[in-house]
Amino acid sequence: MICVDYRDTRPIYEQVVEKFKVMILREVLHPDDKIPSVRNLAVDLSINPNTIQRAYAELERQGYIYTVKGKGNFVSDSGQLLLRYKEEIFEEIKSICRTAFEVGITQEDIVQCIKDSTQAFNEKNSAGVR
Repeated sequence: MICVDYRDTRPIYEQVVEKFKVMILREVLHPDDKIPSVRNLAVDLSINPNTIQRAYAELERQGYIYTVKGKGNFVSDSGQLLLRYKEEIFEEIKSICRTAFEVGITQEDIVQCIKDSTQAFNEKNSAGVR
């Protein structure tokens, strides 16, 4: 379900947040699905429960999960979340493009980079399906 990459420079809680966001947005986890308890996920990943608690708090703050007191944490409806996440991604892309244009990178270079990235992504994912 969740894997932590210890070579990743991001904090572990950010990795957990990102993994859950992707699973929710790709509808691997559905609205109202119960997610693992803090303690269970901490044991599964062999990490401090405070790290999982921080990740869950961030997911709740961003609207990806909700807490039912005494029952646990559950997945929120992802419909609006996907639209909001796409807007965030597009804003990041626009910012990167502005920076690229300022240093002389052309639109053609950016388009080629996107095509190369798409091809590499597709090859990576099709290799895992075989």
